[in-house]
Amino acid sequence: MDFSIRPASKNDLPEVLALVKELALYEKAPEEVTITIQELEEDGFGEHPLYWIILAENKNGIIGMSFYYIRYSTWKGKCLYLEDIVVKEEFRGHKIGKVLFEEAIKAAKEMNAKLMTWQVLDWNEPALNFYKKFDAEMDSGWINGKLRFK
Repeated sequence: MDFSIRPASKNDLPEVLALVKELALYEKAPEEVTITIQELEEDGFGEHPLYWIILAENKNGIIGMSFYYIRYSTWKGKCLYLEDIVVKEEFRGHKIGKVLFEEAIKAAKEMNAKLMTWQVLDWNEPALNFYKKFDAEMDSGWINGKLRFK
C-alpha cells in the first residue's frame, strides 16, 4: 500500500480528533474523549508546543498517526512518551503502524531522548504482539494513578 509520512498541521486537527475518538471506541472508552480542536490547536501549535504528531496519509487522506510528547525522568532525563499510535481500522495490517512507530523512534533519537515509553492495555493482544516485534520491554510492575480535574 502506498502512503506517505508527514508532520501534522493545524488544518489536520479535525481528522486527528477523529482518530483519537476511533482509538477510544476501540479501547471501550469513547465517553472519555473530552478534548476539543481548540485545545489541540492551542497546546500543539503555539509558541511552546506540548506535543507533536506524525501523520500517515494516502491518496484518500489521513489514515494514521503517532502522537507524542517529551516527559522527563529524574532517573534518566529526557524521554519521548508515545501517547497514541492509531491506524484506521480499514488500513491495519499494511505496515503503517510499524512506520509510524519507527518515526517516533527516529524523533526520540533526534532529540537525544534516553527512553521512549508508552502504555498499552493488558487485553490488547494485537498491540502487545506489535510491540514485541521491536523487542520492547513490557513492565507489569507499575500501577497507573491519576487525578481528574474539572
